[in-house]
Amino acid sequence: MINMELIPRKLYLDDLFDEVMAPSNNAMKCDIYEKDGKYNIEMDIPGFKKEDIKLDCEKGYLTVSANKEFKKEEHEGKKYIRRERTSTKFARSFYLDDADEDSIEATFKDGTLHVVVAKKDQSKDKKYIEIK
Repeated sequence: MINMELIPRKLYLDDLFDEVMAPSNNAMKCDIYEKDGKYNIEMDIPGFKKEDIKLDCEKGYLTVSANKEFKKEEHEGKKYIRRERTSTKFARSFYLDDADEDSIEATFKDGTLHVVVAKKDQSKDKKYIEIK
């Protein structure tokens, strides 16, 4: 006979807690890697158009946000049984201390955003202090 108390199981309440506390677990998954002295970010944003996505960089923070609006259309004789496609908004931020904010390039193809961020030339940031 199997003792059911020893079998780990996930409660519905756990699922609800996970959904409320971390709703973005499945949204905007990304890979970040360094290649040729540049940061490369590849982010999956399926179901969005290029026009729905905003990319900005301020004070070392690169922020990607996506916003899609679904209009509630009224059709005569159409009664929804289930409607899951609603307006959606996501955002992710990454801190890139040595990012050259003037050289960020981005492309969006087949639901994947690819961002390339060059690093600042650290030798230019170095300041020499005169000793008196």
